[in-house]
Amino acid sequence: MKSLFPSVDGNERDRAQLLQWMEQLLRGLDELKDPDRVFLKGNKDRSGHFYQTLAEDSVIPQQGAPLEDVNVQLLELLKSHPYHTKYFLTNILPMASIPGILGLLTAALVNGNNLWDVYGPAGAEAEVRVVSMMSKLVGYDHRKSGGYTTWGGQGAVFSGLRLAIAKFDPDAIQRGVPGNFYVLASESAHYSALKAVEATGLGRDKLIRVRSNPDNSMNLMDLEEKLERVMAGGGVPVYIVATTGTTDAMGIDNVKGVYDIASAVAERAGTRRPHIHADSALGGFFAMFNQYDFERNPLGLKEHVLDAIRPIRDKMLGLAYADSLCFDFQKLGQTPYVTSLFMVKDASDFTWVDLAPEHTPYVGHRGYGDYHTGYTLECSRMSSSIAMLSALLAFGVEGYQRLLAQFVEVNLAIRSALRDRVPGLEIVNADNPGIITAFRVYPDGKNYADELAGKYTAAEIQEINSMNERLFEVFGRQRDRIFLGDTKQHLMVDTKDGYRVPIYASKVFVISPYTQPEDAEYIAQYIQDQVASVYAYR
Repeated sequence: MKSLFPSVDGNERDRAQLLQWMEQLLRGLDELKDPDRVFLKGNKDRSGHFYQTLAEDSVIPQQGAPLEDVNVQLLELLKSHPYHTKYFLTNILPMASIPGILGLLTAALVNGNNLWDVYGPAGAEAEVRVVSMMSKLVGYDHRKSGGYTTWGGQGAVFSGLRLAIAKFDPDAIQRGVPGNFYVLASESAHYSALKAVEATGLGRDKLIRVRSNPDNSMNLMDLEEKLERVMAGGGVPVYIVATTGTTDAMGIDNVKGVYDIASAVAERAGTRRPHIHADSALGGFFAMFNQYDFERNPLGLKEHVLDAIRPIRDKMLGLAYADSLCFDFQKLGQTPYVTSLFMVKDASDFTWVDLAPEHTPYVGHRGYGDYHTGYTLECSRMSSSIAMLSALLAFGVEGYQRLLAQFVEVNLAIRSALRDRVPGLEIVNADNPGIITAFRVYPDGKNYADELAGKYTAAEIQEINSMNERLFEVFGRQRDRIFLGDTKQHLMVDTKDGYRVPIYASKVFVISPYTQPEDAEYIAQYIQDQVASVYAYR
């Protein structure tokens, strides 16, 4: 069975065999690629009873198959799989870069456990370096900050809430979470906040939604009002999630404004300020521009691109006011899933949730080993920090700046083409000039401005939503050609008959390095054709 494992002596014969199997996979993947389509080649109908049939037919073979044959089955899995060509424009699902892939491969080759540097010294070393790099980027003091890799932005939101609860009641770890703790997040915040209050035992009723502004940022006046309302009712606001890059519209909360209001309310009440978590999983990488000289413009970025990035940069400067934040490297960091980083401004916060030596009898707390992460929710942790480090070293600040600027430029080009080409279509996140264009179609006589102003009834908005939902289905049936995104809650709006309801929108999410500004006209023409079919249906 040794032939199924890497060599222990580094001999050339075994290395050549491993490379041959890898070459079979890479060559097979390349044969499936089509740069003018979104899906890899191969027909595979996953509708109907597809997954039920798979479950019925799948059994562990009695005898193992040769790896050449296993590779054939692995390549079969890839047929009709989405691939990141220039027409891959759905949500925040990036192409894994070569540096990221090599970093994850490095981690897999030694398979260290990032729980303890005795088991995973390479991952521990990379993690310390990455946390320091990103701390300096956002304005944290790297001598005081801390962090670790986790399971996505969801894991970071949850980890921040764990800390918040422990800060407000250190005995909660033993006795359970008090019933009067509350969490606040905007209406545009990611649904991971719901999962976090559920998983920590607070319950979904303890999540207070703060109104969003038309640009999808948190309304600070409503935040202040709801903080005071919670406290007046005997509740304790322990955690505020400030989103710095919403998934649907690239809305960015004013983190410093959140900090100032939370501090003022807490001071008036004589209580501890709520822990503020910046959910920067998506937008945080725009902090790469925090030190960019917009006047000198060393990268020679176009003026309209600079104008779009500058307000994003200004908001990212507020990340330093957050008690914790996160970077999903598998998003704009361009590394494979799952490579997320959770960070705290003050590493001493981890002592609130750390385990005692008697709770980890076979790891850590020895006379050897200097890096033991008993405070993470996970026990075993993959060394995904190596992939992060590889990407940071390969791209550098300027590489990320160039890539993000390209995404912004393409997004601006698509917006311009849509405005010119598609009547009845309105861009509903025009104030957020990042990498997402959210758009919505309207029947004759209806428009976005009146919708925002509360001039329509809930029934009228539902009619418009239904029209846009038909557009979702049209796009979805042709996603092998151009893969767009959509959302059933772009924004919450008031109705003239007294309700507050969500509005639906489709979205173009610029995330592939292969999408160029010159592709905008073709993309807009495709959208125009599909919109026309929805109007014809009516």
